[in-house]
Amino acid sequence: MDKKLRLGIVGTGGIFKAAHLQPLLEHPEVEIVAVCDIKPGRAEEVATANGIPAYYEDYKEMLAKEQLDAVDICTSNLYHSKVAVAALQAGLHVFCEKPDAINPDEAQAMADAAQASGKVLMTMRNNRFTPAAKYIKRYIENGLMGEIYTGRCGWLRRRGIPGKGGWFTTKELSGGGPLIDLGVHFIDLAVWLMGNPKPVAVSGATYTKFADDELSDSAHSSFGDKVSGSEAVFDVEDLATGFIRFENGATLQLEFSWASNVAEEMNFVELRGTKSGFSLKRGELEVFTETAGQLTNLKPAFRGEAPPAHGEHLKHFIDVVQQRAEPINLPEHGVDMIKILSAIYQSAAEGREIRLDGKL
Repeated sequence: MDKKLRLGIVGTGGIFKAAHLQPLLEHPEVEIVAVCDIKPGRAEEVATANGIPAYYEDYKEMLAKEQLDAVDICTSNLYHSKVAVAALQAGLHVFCEKPDAINPDEAQAMADAAQASGKVLMTMRNNRFTPAAKYIKRYIENGLMGEIYTGRCGWLRRRGIPGKGGWFTTKELSGGGPLIDLGVHFIDLAVWLMGNPKPVAVSGATYTKFADDELSDSAHSSFGDKVSGSEAVFDVEDLATGFIRFENGATLQLEFSWASNVAEEMNFVELRGTKSGFSLKRGELEVFTETAGQLTNLKPAFRGEAPPAHGEHLKHFIDVVQQRAEPINLPEHGVDMIKILSAIYQSAAEGREIRLDGKL
């Protein structure tokens, strides 16, 4: 593509401003030509502040009027699939914030639309782009972990409920609580590092214990627009636990919370292989292995300040659109992710293991 990529934005709230806007403005091959947001005045404010020519409140109008090459979707979760399918059917490439969708049918609709259009569909997986994640992926691909057979992952907050009372805590709009909000990050990272094995069964439990708690100790609680009074809704979990079985026999434990009585906020992925294991906690990587007949712990030294991972994934998307790179994540990975999350919610509601492979 000789010309700049003409990009339209759908959703100009917190995650767009914090993690998407600057990398896109700075990219030499991108021109943001229009922004859209259903909240009156918000798109206009972003457009005016950043010299963006056009702004809309209706994404369908933007798709019809602007000669776009791609869209970046940063809406509440409910609209991810609707906007993505419409854009793909209009012949546009699509980048979408996580999660891919709020249920498996909508995730599959996105994947089908991408296949039919021949355009790139990619959903944010920023944690794959940190120096530690890229290093341990190479370590695994070099055979140094051996067979990866089990692990665990999570993101625990003590008090960090985002947008309380608003769309984050409204199941119809979000699809769920911390499992779909945070789980998509580190379940994806763990499964990617495991080589994307096919999930065959899950079990889980969810809890809502802090809907009336107003305390906060996490910067993440500033995300989203809070709603109070009679219009406030909180019908999602604030903690989820689960267990995934994969086709190759591997397993993964998980735990995600917006609020729980733990020592401090922490995110982590731990995987165990026959040759090595590792722990990635709060971005700090440690590898556990054997060297010269001795148990050995290794801590790789990453020099310099790493660029923001969200921006790195956006750059990768542009490289894929420009046919300079193969995609690091595929639509079918997103379908599997949403199947896992949906089945965990089903397991929690029904109190039983849910099979994803059709077996009883």
